[in-house]
Amino acid sequence: MNTIPEIAIRLYGDNEPCRCGGAHQVCLHCYKCRADGEDQTEVPNIAEIIDATVLKATANEAEVIDLCSMANEYNTASVCINSQFIPLIIKTLNPKVKSCTVINFPLGASSAEVIAAETQAVLSAGVKEVDMVQNLSSMLSGDYDTAYISINGSAKLCLSAGALLKVILETCYLSEEQIIISCLIAKKAGAHFVKTSTGFGTAGATAENIALMRSVVGPKLGVKASGGIRNREQALAMVAAGANRIGASSVKALL
Repeated sequence: MNTIPEIAIRLYGDNEPCRCGGAHQVCLHCYKCRADGEDQTEVPNIAEIIDATVLKATANEAEVIDLCSMANEYNTASVCINSQFIPLIIKTLNPKVKSCTVINFPLGASSAEVIAAETQAVLSAGVKEVDMVQNLSSMLSGDYDTAYISINGSAKLCLSAGALLKVILETCYLSEEQIIISCLIAKKAGAHFVKTSTGFGTAGATAENIALMRSVVGPKLGVKASGGIRNREQALAMVAAGANRIGASSVKALL
């Protein structure tokens, strides 16, 4: 396999050196340059980096309210739900806990136009963080232009609204080189985070993939570990590998 800088140069040219510390080394000419931004590698405590999550098809209002109560008690980073529940969590969460939803979820198979429309809909509903599955069909087909356009369309809307965009790579379906390319595209397109998994694929987060993703994007982007993290030891292993956000439904087990 080619090295990370070789992959970056193949995709985006042998440009001037990057200033953001990513292992790609050459400047990607990102839609949103984060070279002067704060590092995303410090983790104050586990509670403050957890996205308390319920995304199962059978989730009901009572479960969502219980999750919000737990998030309020521990001041988690956010509560992540399907968009049906956005109004409910906005009125239930305290100001410290952000509202988060998912789009192009869980298959990553919508067109760029549909992804953008869904992004606008959830932002109009008032959500503050958006977890978007990348266009997997485009990535697996080698159509990197469409993969970029899909993310960039959402990134423009999120940046304009002051919301965070986290791009779910769904690493279980990707080779190591495809994970690298996915990270480069998400970074160049203006995303705030790269994220491992939906939790609905064939496997979830691994420390090895977190370390690779952190290496590619450098310290200025967030890295979220999600999928199969069920206890404190697993969460701490992800943080040690480079994650600064954890997606989990078993919040108490992590704390």
